[in-house]
Amino acid sequence: MVYLLALLIGVVAGLRALTAPAAIGWAAWLGWLDLSGTWLSFMSSIWAVVILTALAIIELVTDQLPSTPSRKVPQQFGARILMGAVAGAAIGVGGGSWTAGLFAGIVGAIIGTYGGAALRAKLATSFGKDPPAAFIEDAIAIIGAWLVIAALPMPVAT
Repeated sequence: MVYLLALLIGVVAGLRALTAPAAIGWAAWLGWLDLSGTWLSFMSSIWAVVILTALAIIELVTDQLPSTPSRKVPQQFGARILMGAVAGAAIGVGGGSWTAGLFAGIVGAIIGTYGGAALRAKLATSFGKDPPAAFIEDAIAIIGAWLVIAALPMPVAT
């Protein structure tokens, strides 16, 4: 189950690169995901939550701009894979293997990048313009991230 959630948070990263790590930051800060003692423990700080949330909001705005490059260009694609890897690794920590979570997050990010691009193109064609399709994709990414975080097994208090 944990690795499926890591794959799904990777899909979210493929849709919106910074939504996935922002959601992980919130989950860690709220105590829903225990990252203490790991290389990802920084994500549970209020600073990480504020910065990642601000960057995710900025991404949601800039994604609407016509000058924003395709998610499939190397820089955008690489960022989505990196964010999917980090978010997946964070979820994998709960399953006992951050490396398995990392790889699941990468696979999810690839699926989300290409699948999201295809879905958005199809929706934009249906609407005759891109903004409604982009807003739908935003909603899918945000709701998807929330659903993944809500499905995480709660850490056991020691």
